[in-house]
Amino acid sequence: MAQSIAKEFTKGLWTEIAPFRIVLGLCPILAVTKTVENGIGMGLATTFVLVFSNFFVSLFRNIIPAKVRIPCFIVIIATFVTIVELLMQAYTYPLFLKLGIFIPLIVVNCIVLGRAEAFASKNAPHLSIADGLGMGIGFTLSLAVLSAVREVLGTGAITFYETPIVLFGPAFEPFTFMVEAPGAFVCLGLLLCFMNLIPKK
Repeated sequence: MAQSIAKEFTKGLWTEIAPFRIVLGLCPILAVTKTVENGIGMGLATTFVLVFSNFFVSLFRNIIPAKVRIPCFIVIIATFVTIVELLMQAYTYPLFLKLGIFIPLIVVNCIVLGRAEAFASKNAPHLSIADGLGMGIGFTLSLAVLSAVREVLGTGAITFYETPIVLFGPAFEPFTFMVEAPGAFVCLGLLLCFMNLIPKK
């Protein structure tokens, strides 16, 4: 059992890392990765929803009728998106304001619904939790890497809690293109190219 749990957990960290291997969840990865803080916040919110929605979809998989499974999955996912949205409003309000509409849009994130349909609805709860946690952490790492590249090249600093940590001297000229929308596409394309050059195993 431990080996199965480890397998389901680790696949989301590399072999099936959502944005770079199976190319899912690109809307938030392009939209919120101007800063590392935003990227990590979005990743953790998505991880929370992934883990709990996977667990409850798996728990109810034999009760939910096949004909209405997608609407039921969406109701489960939306419940945990609402919970994470309220928690962020209560404890990380500035970050909540920065992420804006992308928190409610986790409901239709193809990673979350995809894992519910492809994995959680067919597997036991303990494996579904491991799958959701691995996929969520992999997604968070992807957001963190992309946002770090964009923010460092685009501003010359990394910002945490509204405080920029300057990484270069005054002679550094930020490549501001990287923190604009086209820069997100270019940076994602380069990272996808890099990941495809590395073997999955």
